[in-house]
Amino acid sequence: MVKVAVVGLGYWGPNLLRNFYNHQLCEVVAICDINFERVKKFLDIYPRVKIGTINFSDVLKSDADLIVIATPPETHYELSKKSLLAGKNILVAKPFTTSSAQAEELIELAGKKNLKIFVDHTFAFNPCVRKIKEILVKGELGKILYFDCERSRGVYNVDVIWDLAVHDFSILSFLGYEIEVHEVISTRFFGKYKNDIAHITFTANSNIIGHIYVNWFSPVKVRKMIIGGESRVLWWDDVHPFEKIRIYDADKTPQPDENPFFPTYVSGDIRIVRVDNKESLAIEVDEVIRTILEGGEPLIGGKEGLKIIKILEECDRLASSKR
Repeated sequence: MVKVAVVGLGYWGPNLLRNFYNHQLCEVVAICDINFERVKKFLDIYPRVKIGTINFSDVLKSDADLIVIATPPETHYELSKKSLLAGKNILVAKPFTTSSAQAEELIELAGKKNLKIFVDHTFAFNPCVRKIKEILVKGELGKILYFDCERSRGVYNVDVIWDLAVHDFSILSFLGYEIEVHEVISTRFFGKYKNDIAHITFTANSNIIGHIYVNWFSPVKVRKMIIGGESRVLWWDDVHPFEKIRIYDADKTPQPDENPFFPTYVSGDIRIVRVDNKESLAIEVDEVIRTILEGGEPLIGGKEGLKIIKILEECDRLASSKR
């Protein structure tokens, strides 16, 4: 059994807690939050948890093998460092840290202490993303030409690039692409230091063009990615309840006699791809637990977390250069 402590019971922590608590090879020994009402609430829901506290030091003193850190990003570095110094493996919510220097320090410390860092890039465990990777490896779309990504609507509490665009960067990295950001146009309508709407242009593997649009304030929740290939185009709509992935034939045949009032938007066949209906976090938690028990490197570890932080920092630099 892997003994786990979960720190942070606000937005994302309860989801992690539920999945660790229900895993057959895991024992949740402690939960922690600065709000004791939340602690009491989850102690009632999960009665096998031994320790409920508002003091992080209590978690460090526990017999947890893994500390799950689901607190605000600005606290990740401090809590992660204290956990590693106490001899604990860590799973850190995205973004891993708020700077590459912090991430590098934590990676070095974990190496010295022979401990594991897991970074919660949840979409690397998403069945849709894994199916998309399978499709790309098989070459079903042909030569990839472009990526078009959009994420809008959410809980406005942090920088929209660091909270939403981070998903697209981590997905593209998991799919095997190297990202170079070229331009960022963003706004800070409601926060002096936080981007709330952004357009990001990038290239993947040097020659694939890409665009990411993120917006806190859209009235409609959108989570989509379009991958355009020479043969087919893949449309992933993560908000759709069941038809999440569609593949369209890329019909480039001219339509000279087309009626302008009734244009043909889709002239080729469309295929709906079957995807397993499994929760991403359940898959992630299982891989984390088994990696600790069986050894080996984390699928998404500190180095991958650092890679994405560097991309986010470059977005910040380019956004600032426009102001």
